[in-house]
Amino acid sequence: MLWTARIRIFAKAFLFYMTQNALQPADITDELLAQYETVIGLEVHCQLLTESKLFAQDRNLFGAEPNTNIGPLTLALPGTLPKINKKAVEYAIRLGLACGCSISRRTIFDRKNYFYPDLPKGYQISQDKKPICENGGVTISTKNEEGKMIEKIIRFHHIHLEEDAGKSVHDGSVTETLLDYNRAGTPLVEMVSEPDLRSAEETGAFVTEIRRLVRYLHISDGNMEEGSLRCDVNVSLRKKGAEKLGTKVEIKNMNSIRNMMRAISFEEKRQVAMLENEQTIQQETRMFDVESGQTYGMRVKETMNDYRYFPDPDLSPVVVSDEWLNSIKADMPALPHELREKFTNQYGIPAYDAAVLTDTREIAAYFEAVCAKTNAFKAASNWLMGPVKSYLNDHEGNIDRFPISPEGLAALIDLSESNIVSNSVATQKIFPVLLAEPQRDPKEIASSNNWIQNSNTNELETLVDEVISAMPDKVAAYRKGKKGLLGLFVGEVMKKSNNTADPKLVSQLLSAKL
Repeated sequence: MLWTARIRIFAKAFLFYMTQNALQPADITDELLAQYETVIGLEVHCQLLTESKLFAQDRNLFGAEPNTNIGPLTLALPGTLPKINKKAVEYAIRLGLACGCSISRRTIFDRKNYFYPDLPKGYQISQDKKPICENGGVTISTKNEEGKMIEKIIRFHHIHLEEDAGKSVHDGSVTETLLDYNRAGTPLVEMVSEPDLRSAEETGAFVTEIRRLVRYLHISDGNMEEGSLRCDVNVSLRKKGAEKLGTKVEIKNMNSIRNMMRAISFEEKRQVAMLENEQTIQQETRMFDVESGQTYGMRVKETMNDYRYFPDPDLSPVVVSDEWLNSIKADMPALPHELREKFTNQYGIPAYDAAVLTDTREIAAYFEAVCAKTNAFKAASNWLMGPVKSYLNDHEGNIDRFPISPEGLAALIDLSESNIVSNSVATQKIFPVLLAEPQRDPKEIASSNNWIQNSNTNELETLVDEVISAMPDKVAAYRKGKKGLLGLFVGEVMKKSNNTADPKLVSQLLSAKL
């Protein structure tokens, strides 16, 4: 007994010593982190914008009062039978086509068995052996160590359809967990990537591109804050140059790109600390604490066998005919990467501009509508990325609610580009008037307010002579080498002309006179 007690005391002391001297995540330096390679794979769950649920006619609507969008099938009452939502299948195929996937022409649904209170049936209808889409991928752009933009293809293993579970609500005012089944049965596509991602930055770019893609396709709003887009992140580490993958850890239900990147950054350091301390990394499911910026253990990761998949006997196989597939292909919109290429090649704008203007399908369409009415493509790009974007940000709106029509903006751009009005008058004076009265003609606004630019050389020469005569000391300083004073002279001439003078012509006249 005495020896047993001594051994226990020694073991506790040794464990305390090792814990106190072990590396912690905060101790991990960039140099140590650089000795390891991070391997990341994602499971992205995206709710589809169908009017009804995947296998029931209950409404698919976010924000309704709890347990109002439910019926006998959602609640799994005895005698109910599921029926597939054709529109959800079409949306999944549309996504697969956009990602270059092969489309399964005959697909089935399976039962994934697990027992949570928010899962009324005791199983989830999903797809296991034969998903609707296989392979494919998306291209992301990130900066390399030299700061140059590089492209990389992130492959998909597959994309499958499944129904969402309900929602557990943990209300601090009561001791029970409340259940809202409105979300139960909502159609989801789950996109399972290959482990091709190597950093938090690449992962953020990947999810950003997926969110942009589903919005372009109009199959989801991609709203991560509302849970329309959620990610499970699988992270493992291995020594640089090693071929064998490390033990993966899943970080569950990430609902913001920023927090997902924070979670990956912490998990990298946590796993490096464990590997350096010669500790075993356990395959588990972890959660991310936003406040502390750390992940914490939730449960040991289930294996596929735990789910006991088998084909759902109540659902017939879905057969995708040539006619159906071709009709979906014909209805596909231009995709972001296609528009980026078009904007740089056809309109000659820089790649950066093209990336900004294709961020949403609506902005891209508005830009093209403006370019159909003017040849000043770069100026149109500058206006959309400058004054228009500022207005939208200030008013928390999107381009669909922007008051000025593409034709009106094109007319204002041409007015400025042809030097009929100065750029400052166009942006600071005519643009605000046009926002308030979008039906008016920009040239009429300029004329009625005496904002038409004066390009009469004789009149401007008179003003230039007056300014030069009134500032002899500044003229002398300019002629001795202080060329920066030219701006002062231009400003004085502009004041005398009530800002109607052509500043380019004024600058030329002043340079010649001086």
